[in-house]
Parts: sequence; structure tokens; C-alpha cells
Amino acid sequence: RYGRHFMRIKIFGKGNPKSIDPVCRMEVVENNPPGGKYTYKNCVYYFCGPGCNRAFQECPDDYLTGKKRINM
Repeated sequence: RYGRHFMRIKIFGKGNPKSIDPVCRMEVVENNPPGGKYTYKNCVYYFCGPGCNRAFQECPDDYLTGKKRINM
């Protein structure tokens, strides 16, 4: 997403594809994310743990815009 929103960040390299958890900004392996995944506005997000997934589902726009963030 552009503008005031964060883009979903994919990390390329050797091995499994990775993304950044939108809640805590931790690196997550997409093939088997510990916190599962969630689709929001036709975009799939991956999570480091179930708590981040639940937090994102409660207010996804706040995490995507940077209004909220959990520091790990």
C-alpha cells in the first residue's frame, strides 16, 4: 500500500520466502508462520505468533498505517 500506509514487505533470498509481521515487525517464514496468516483487503499477512494475528484482526488499519505497533 502506498501513501500513509505501509507496504507489505517481502524478503527475498535463499530458502523459504519471508515477510514482516505488520504488528511487531519481526521476520516471518511464509511457508509455516507460527502465528498463522490473515487476508485483509486481498492481501495476505503473516504473523510471528497468535497474539500478533489477533491484534491485527482487531484493528488492521491502525497497524498498516503505523498508528499502532507492538515492540518485541
